[in-house]
Amino acid sequence: MKIAFFGDIVGKPGRQAVEYALPLIKERHGLDLAIANVENAAAGFGISERVMKELDATGLGVYTSGNHIWDRKEGLPLLEKKNTILRPANYPGNPPGRGYCTVSVGGAGVGVVNLQGRVFMPHIDCPFQTVSKILGELRSRCRVIIVDFHCEATSEKMAMGWFLDGKVSLLVGTHTHIPTKDSRILPKGTGYVTDVGMTGSYDSILGVEKEAVIERFLTMRPVRFEVARRDIRADVLLAEIDEATGATIRIEHAQYQLEE
Repeated sequence: MKIAFFGDIVGKPGRQAVEYALPLIKERHGLDLAIANVENAAAGFGISERVMKELDATGLGVYTSGNHIWDRKEGLPLLEKKNTILRPANYPGNPPGRGYCTVSVGGAGVGVVNLQGRVFMPHIDCPFQTVSKILGELRSRCRVIIVDFHCEATSEKMAMGWFLDGKVSLLVGTHTHIPTKDSRILPKGTGYVTDVGMTGSYDSILGVEKEAVIERFLTMRPVRFEVARRDIRADVLLAEIDEATGATIRIEHAQYQLEE
């Protein structure tokens, strides 16, 4: 089974990058399922119905997110409406939506889990205990399980990778928008990358216009952020997974740049 996982989509440039890159991936590598983190997909903050319809048209199959999924109120009903749009599973209480889903890919069940870290981020429920409970349910239905771990600290992501080695097929780190390019297969067969990167403008600071971010650091006062629109690229993790065992057998990071 061949999987493509797009790094955090930032605004319209990120959506354009998916539209450009996904057909190329299908042509060059073949593809069974495409996943993307969409917490910044609507003008850099959250999601909207129009944006998600646009992304559906590209051929993406499952959407993960993170702390910014809550930033746009109009997008929250979509978490209940569509079971393939995920929010982190370890938010406390009874938040809208779901933190994991299963999809059928060529007749095989694939589980996708969304988690959020706690180091330098909101102190929500423990992602390690949460994923353990989820896996107890998913393993009876799915050999292939993919986890998006959305967090700041590289140490927390690596800890989760080792914790889940042999328990899931693929652990993809998101949130920092910077590709670490350390993709590898851990000893027990779990594919791993600390951060897949970003799908959006690289002439930017994390997809946002540079000047505004620099002004924020200089003044420490609120500044309006605008999505940057130059040097558009898609960071993608490509993985091949053995459907019989659930182990990753090939993994690589790829970057696609739109022609200007």
